[in-house]
Amino acid sequence: MTTLYDPNAPKKAANLSVNSDLLAKTRALNINLSATLEQALKEQLAKREAERWAEENQAAIQAYNDFVDTHGCFGDEFREF
Repeated sequence: MTTLYDPNAPKKAANLSVNSDLLAKTRALNINLSATLEQALKEQLAKREAERWAEENQAAIQAYNDFVDTHGCFGDEFREF
């Protein structure tokens, strides 16, 4: 399985704008902004990669679904539920 990104890559400073009230409240609760942003970015990256994979494999997925609709799922004759 391919990793989404290199977790051992060096950190890099980034400038960004954040709602001032949101920033103040998160700082008051000692929420680690860098860790929180990294987690959110990782989740978004995984979501986008999954969407990209599904789009790239849409024809194969449809072909499999058509096959199952026509012939049933492998092992159906052995299922007891």
